[in-house]
Amino acid sequence: MKKEQNSPKRKKTLMQIMNTPKVAGYVFILPFIVGFIVFMALPMLLSFGFSFTRYNILEAPVFIGLENYKTMFTSDPKFWKVFGVTMYYVLFSVPLRLLMALIVAMLLVKSTKLSGFYRAVYYLPSIIGSSVAVAILWKRMFASDGVSNALLQTIGINSEIAWLGRTDTAIWTLIILAVWQFGSSMLIFLSGLKQIPVSLYEAATVDGANGIQRFFKITLPMLTPTIFFNLINQLINGFMAFTQSYIITQGKPRDSTLFYTVYMYFNSFTYNKLGYGCAMAWFMIFVVGMLTLILFKTQNKWVYYESEG
Repeated sequence: MKKEQNSPKRKKTLMQIMNTPKVAGYVFILPFIVGFIVFMALPMLLSFGFSFTRYNILEAPVFIGLENYKTMFTSDPKFWKVFGVTMYYVLFSVPLRLLMALIVAMLLVKSTKLSGFYRAVYYLPSIIGSSVAVAILWKRMFASDGVSNALLQTIGINSEIAWLGRTDTAIWTLIILAVWQFGSSMLIFLSGLKQIPVSLYEAATVDGANGIQRFFKITLPMLTPTIFFNLINQLINGFMAFTQSYIITQGKPRDSTLFYTVYMYFNSFTYNKLGYGCAMAWFMIFVVGMLTLILFKTQNKWVYYESEG
């Protein structure tokens, strides 16, 4: 009898728990949590374990300790060259992309009838820029008989440069493609520019500040949090670049455009050294993590947050 009296109360309590916002929130984020564990966390843990093995997918992995890491740092003649090529690409493509994004954002910050159209047009390369179709088109543009040389000939420069066949120009064709994909950073810069109080510009104008002074004294300092955010995102994207190198050049000529991710892919699935490829992946995670940590540790020296005075 006592159990029967308590059961409705218990049932009511369970219903109340299920109807609480906290439980409802967990229910809604459950698909993301499951997807993150199954498709990200678990594969990352497996790859970390495989990095200490000799594994070719077809056979069972064999534990070899730190052998893959020793080979990577001391015995692989291509590793450091590939790493240097990737660092060179990131060093130039990321700042140039951010600079282009900021320039275009400042041109489009004023609202006009065509502002939405222009923003959509400039954002479009960020959506399709990493596609295979664009990579093939870019490859044709910079061929010896491509559009780039044809444009140079129209302005009187008799050029038949093999842009993709020379070690000093091939990497720059990929950097230019990366700079062209500035749309996502541009939209974030637009949002940041609109958050700057107009009263600051009005006060500076009254004090006699010109456009250059207003940019360096108001716009740039107030925009540093947005620059910091874009820099972190584009730094990670730069190290993850794959399609450009794999489709356009496949690392040629002389491995001058062989990106780290492409070499990691070759080792894992072409040379059947998945354990070695996993070791390379974790070294890249370490490098990106350290660079990100340095940026976070040094942000107090150049990033201005209005809330902190």
